[in-house]
Amino acid sequence: MNASGDRSPEQDEATAAAAGTEESAAAPDAEDLPERPADGDADRVGAQKSASAEAVVAGPGDLPAEAPEQEPGPPPPHPSRRGMFGVADTGDTSGYGRLVARDTNPVRHGSTPRPWGDEYDSVGDALEAAVAEYGAAVERVLVDRDELTLFVRREHLVEVAQALRDDPALRYEMCMGVSGVHYPEDSGRELHAVYPFLSITHNRRLRVEVTCPDEDPHIPSIVELYPGNNWHERETYDFFGIIFDGHPALARIEMPDDWVGHPQRKDYPLGGIPVEYKGATIPPADERRAYN
Repeated sequence: MNASGDRSPEQDEATAAAAGTEESAAAPDAEDLPERPADGDADRVGAQKSASAEAVVAGPGDLPAEAPEQEPGPPPPHPSRRGMFGVADTGDTSGYGRLVARDTNPVRHGSTPRPWGDEYDSVGDALEAAVAEYGAAVERVLVDRDELTLFVRREHLVEVAQALRDDPALRYEMCMGVSGVHYPEDSGRELHAVYPFLSITHNRRLRVEVTCPDEDPHIPSIVELYPGNNWHERETYDFFGIIFDGHPALARIEMPDDWVGHPQRKDYPLGGIPVEYKGATIPPADERRAYN
C-alpha cells in the first residue's frame, strides 16, 4: 500500500521534484560563500565588527546614532541665608532659625539696564532732568518684580525727595514713611532706610533706599518736605539707631529713653532681657518731655 494513501505515482514524483528544488535553493554554491579570514586576521576582523556595532545602532536604515542631547544642568545656587535676626545656635523658639531665605535679586550691586518699561523709563527721564547731579545722587536703579527702587546717596536724599514731590512729571505727593533694615554683612552700608513714595496724580509708586555705616549712622531728615514722616523717623531711630539729622525732635517713640540698644537690629540679643519697668512712675503733665 502506498504510504501516501490515495495519491498517484505522478503526484509523488512532482512532490519529490519540488523538495529537491527547495534544497538546492537553500544550499549556496561554493563560489557564493564568503572567504574565510586567515587565523592572523581574526582578531582584526573581530575588533572592526565590535567598533561598527558601537558606532551603529539598529534602527530605520541602520543610520549612525545621533549623540544624545545634554540635559541642561541646574542653575547656580542663589546666595542664601538661614534664620533671621542674626540667630545662630541659640535656643530660638520662634521657628525662624529653620527659615532659609534665598536671594533672587537679578542684579547684584548694579543697575537694571534700560528699557525698564514705558512708565518707569518716563520716571527715570523726569528725575534725571529734575536733579542737577543725578549721576552723583542716584547710586543705582533696580527694577525687580515690577517695582522700581532708586538707591540714593544720603547726602543727596533731600534734593531727590524734593524733586519727587515738586516736579510736575513726578508729583510723588506722599511719602508713606520710612523703614529700617540692618544688614550686618554689608560692610560700610550696614543700615538701610527705605522710603516708599506714592504719586496720587499719576497713580504710581516707587521706593527710595538710602544706606549708612554702623560707625556713622546719620541720614538727613525729610520731615520738612514730608511732615508725616516725623514719627516714622523716630521709630526707625528707636529700633535701628539711624540718626535723622535735622529732625525737629528726634527721640525714642516705643522704648524708654534710657533703653540700651536698638531692638530690631540683627545683633540685638533675643530673649534674656531683664524687666525694666518695676517701680516706674509717670511724671506730671507739666514735667513731661516736650517733643517740639
